[in-house]
Amino acid sequence: MADNKKKLLLAAARKARGKAYAPYSNFRVGAAVLGGNGRIYSGCNVENASFGLTCCAERNAVFAMVADGEKRLREVLVIGGNAGFLPPCGACRQVLAEFAMPTARVHMCDAKGTCRSTTLGELLPFIFHLHQRGK
Repeated sequence: MADNKKKLLLAAARKARGKAYAPYSNFRVGAAVLGGNGRIYSGCNVENASFGLTCCAERNAVFAMVADGEKRLREVLVIGGNAGFLPPCGACRQVLAEFAMPTARVHMCDAKGTCRSTTLGELLPFIFHLHQRGK
């Protein structure tokens, strides 16, 4: 990804992280996805007193993309508020796989914006699809 696009994703994810609702864990996360249409969509984590109803930033960003009518995801960037890089959880990896190819770039960033990048296929090597792609 061009550095400029990565900077835009990072800025959007940071802004989203600032809006996170995390009164229970105080672990604020922001995410931004690049849709197939070239637009950036962001999301933050939203916690709930019934912990199972909590939704991660990555999924909220994807859902915002889908709500806008886009169904293809090209890249994702995730940023947390800690010193380590933040990989998507298993549930988020599966949701990302619904809308992205295994070659989609995933950027996992620390609070300072230093990122480690990989592909979705490397994070989720045996992607589950209800129907095989290409049919």
